Amino acid sequence: MIEKKTNDKEFLEYIVKGLVDHPEDVTVERTVDEMGVLLSLRVHPEDMGQVVGRAGATAKAIRSLVRIVGLKNHARVNLKIEEPEGGRVQRRERFPQSSQESQPSQSSQESQPSQPSEESQDSQDVKDSQAGELEDLKL
Repeated sequence: MIEKKTNDKEFLEYIVKGLVDHPEDVTVERTVDEMGVLLSLRVHPEDMGQVVGRAGATAKAIRSLVRIVGLKNHARVNLKIEEPEGGRVQRRERFPQSSQESQPSQSSQESQPSQPSEESQDSQDVKDSQAGELEDLKL
């Protein structure tokens, strides 16, 4: 009988741990009152975006699934996703570039002349000709 009561909690943990980058930081608290069961979810601040999803679509889907599990156990289950204390956190890059790729070496910068390359000069010529055509159209 105890297993049935915690199915919703275990199910929520299983789903969320599969979504996030920090599964060790997923915690679920289960409280029961006269309104039904309340599951409070806490995740790592960087994982909030993955749990909520675009326009709350992922959170809505998780809530629907948890309610279905609750209906099978004859309980009304609600999900509360608790926001981290620090508020919004900028997500770090998933695949950071190595320092050698992101920054050219000093010696290669010194050996190159400071004049623009042919490609940048060509693109500037195209921009100038387009600007001239726009001026002609305005007149």
